[in-house]
Amino acid sequence: MKKRKKPKGRVELHPEPRTWARIFDETAASVARVAGRPSAFGIALLVIIVWGVSGPIFQYSDTWQLIINTGTTIVTFLMVFLIQNAQNRDSAAIQVKLDEIVRSSNAENQFVGIEHLTEDEIEELRAKCEARASQARKRQ
Repeated sequence: MKKRKKPKGRVELHPEPRTWARIFDETAASVARVAGRPSAFGIALLVIIVWGVSGPIFQYSDTWQLIINTGTTIVTFLMVFLIQNAQNRDSAAIQVKLDEIVRSSNAENQFVGIEHLTEDEIEELRAKCEARASQARKRQ
C-alpha cells in the first residue's frame, strides 16, 4: 500500500472514521460544488423547457403541473440543507483562519472568538473599531 504524501503547508488532521456526519459533509460539499456550476443551471433550464414544451401533449393537466411543483419543492428543500451546511463549514474555516492571523500578529487578541458574542456586543466592537480607524485617518 502506498503511503500518502502530506501536502506542504497544510494541516494534517487525524483521519476520521466514515460516520454519517462525515458522509453528509462530503455529500453537501460535492453537491454545492456541482450545483454552482453553469452546467447545473443549463440542466435545470433544459428540464423547465422540456416540461413547458410537454404541456400541450399532456393537455396542461393537474398531473403535469404537479410534476414540476413536486420536483422543484423537493430539490429546493434538500438544497437548503446542503448549501447551509457548506456555508457553515466555509464560515467556520474562514473564522479559524482569521483567528490564527489575529493570534499570530500584533493585532489585539480580544477579537479572537468574537463570533460567539451577541449581535449588540459585536456592533459595539465594530463601532469602537470604526472610531479608532477614523482617528488614525485624521492623524495621517
